[in-house]
Amino acid sequence: MTTTSTTSSTASGGGGEGGGADDRVMATAQQIVNSLNTTKNVREDMLLILSSFDNRLSNISDLIKTDSDSQSSVLDAAEKIILRSDSGISSAVPWDDSPVEVKEYLSAVDEILDLLNNLSVEADSEVLDRAETAVQVAMSRLEDEFRQILMSNKVPLESEKLYGSIRGFSPSFASTEGEIDEEFASFEEVETESVRSHERGASLGNDLFVDLINSEAVANLTDIADRMIRSGYEKECVQVYSSVRRDALDECLATLGVEKLSIEEVQKIEWKSLNEKMKKWVQAVKIGVRLLLRGERRLCDVIFYGSDSAREVCFNETAKGCLRQLFNFAEAVSIGRRSSEKLFRILDMYDALSNVFPYLEGMAMDGFVYGEAKGVLAGLGGAARGTFAEFENAVKSETSRKPTSGGEIHPLTRYVMNYVKLLVDYSDTLNLLLENDGDDDELNGLQNDDGERLQLSSMAPITRRLLALLSTLESNLEEKSRLYEDGAMQYIFLMNNILYMVQKVKDSELIKILGDQWVRNHRGQIRQNATAYLRAAWSKALSCLKDEGIGGSSNSASKVALKERFKNFNACFEEIYRIQTGWKVPDPQLREELRISISEKVLPAYRSFMGRFGSQLESGRHAGKYIKYTPDDLENYLVDLFEGTPLVLHHLRRKSSS
Repeated sequence: MTTTSTTSSTASGGGGEGGGADDRVMATAQQIVNSLNTTKNVREDMLLILSSFDNRLSNISDLIKTDSDSQSSVLDAAEKIILRSDSGISSAVPWDDSPVEVKEYLSAVDEILDLLNNLSVEADSEVLDRAETAVQVAMSRLEDEFRQILMSNKVPLESEKLYGSIRGFSPSFASTEGEIDEEFASFEEVETESVRSHERGASLGNDLFVDLINSEAVANLTDIADRMIRSGYEKECVQVYSSVRRDALDECLATLGVEKLSIEEVQKIEWKSLNEKMKKWVQAVKIGVRLLLRGERRLCDVIFYGSDSAREVCFNETAKGCLRQLFNFAEAVSIGRRSSEKLFRILDMYDALSNVFPYLEGMAMDGFVYGEAKGVLAGLGGAARGTFAEFENAVKSETSRKPTSGGEIHPLTRYVMNYVKLLVDYSDTLNLLLENDGDDDELNGLQNDDGERLQLSSMAPITRRLLALLSTLESNLEEKSRLYEDGAMQYIFLMNNILYMVQKVKDSELIKILGDQWVRNHRGQIRQNATAYLRAAWSKALSCLKDEGIGGSSNSASKVALKERFKNFNACFEEIYRIQTGWKVPDPQLREELRISISEKVLPAYRSFMGRFGSQLESGRHAGKYIKYTPDDLENYLVDLFEGTPLVLHHLRRKSSS
């Protein structure tokens, strides 16, 4: 009560001192009005409260009117710039070509936004309507300019330059041009030079980036986005940006060779074409996520720096289209028909997608899209496991009944060994995917050199599966060896194929997976088959050189029996020569070792037999009819064995006579 009386007294007083106090009060009120930066309703409430404190503020309406006149003047000037039809800011004049007009236009927008923000309590409704209309006109113009700048300043993707930065050669598996048929007829040798090293994106550095929009235009886009967001047009701004940039990313994917295909369309593509599309997909994922989407993230962060929500919505809406196009293709591949030749490409796709997950996390990707990516990755993993199992089944069920010519290396052996040789590049991935998959029935009963059962639990998943696979291959080869009627040729076939397996393991990274013990075991098998070959091929000929059944010592031996023995040996040797010159032992070292083994077994026996009994026939008539070859002749003829070119009997005789 006391305070009120004092205030009233002061207000009714006169004099210079009182006039100065009044001026100070009004100046303070003026400062308060000018400094208010709140909404219109809040300003009105605060001014009414001020007027209730002191009757000296009764003239505040005049103060407001004065401010309103000033605001109207500002509006007139800004409105003239925004609404004038002959402004340089038009769709016919590029934004970048009118920097002065652009600056003037944006300043006018700022003036009106500030005006709307600071309108007085008693502002004329006409002024308010004019300001809001001007903002609508400005936002429509800015929205068009925003779209035009985005579209006209896209930077074309130079795919060749990017591929040069990340190029990693996938394994070139020449023998997989066709599908697995029942005879593996299309599985040719994969030459060493056609197998390129497979880089997993290591050459795509984290500091590599591309400009998606001309850098000069980014500042203009940022200016426009700022005004649209402050004007309440954030939604429209975000929609324009997302729409234009989605289309831009689609163009980038097309440049990278990724087409928009439905799942049904992908599944109808023949392998040769699908193989190329899968390779392009792998590169597109590396470029799309590690370069393009990271670039989009940077753009959104710069252009929409003033709004967290706009940044996140713009980026995620822009990225979704690109990612889902990639995901759709991967999903189609993962649910497609299983066939062995697809495994390497599927593993490439799995690795490519797996390797970009840290980037997706770092870009704060939408949780739903991130979940989709995980689902696609799981699908590719399942496809890889299923395709590997399909390959195992194909090896197990390959039942071609046509033996290879001359006991040569079977196409199945070539295909399988080159296939698993390439699998080594994916050991880490396969160990992850196969960790809890499948069984090891094929390994049951397998032992090491000491006769102990293999300890499967201590082996890596890929080691267990490859041991099982190669065991299956060996069993299949055993079956195929029985297709040869000649028992000796069965062993030649097994030696050729097992040696090929050993060489592929020993001369590649497979040795690190299967180990030296595997190589030693299989070299032992080759030696066993060599011994079995000598027994099967030469026992009959060597039996002709034994003393039993020829009647007595070297002096009293029956000439008839001796003639028969030499005659039979000649016939055996000539038959062996005629047949086994047509057999093929491709490895020169194995071929030479077999010839040496034959020489060491046959030549001493023949030389000894001739030494004991040859003299009894040499003195008689037609001795050359029975003793046709010297030990040196035999040694010379043995050189012709296993060359793959059958030599007929008349050739043998001509060589002997020469």
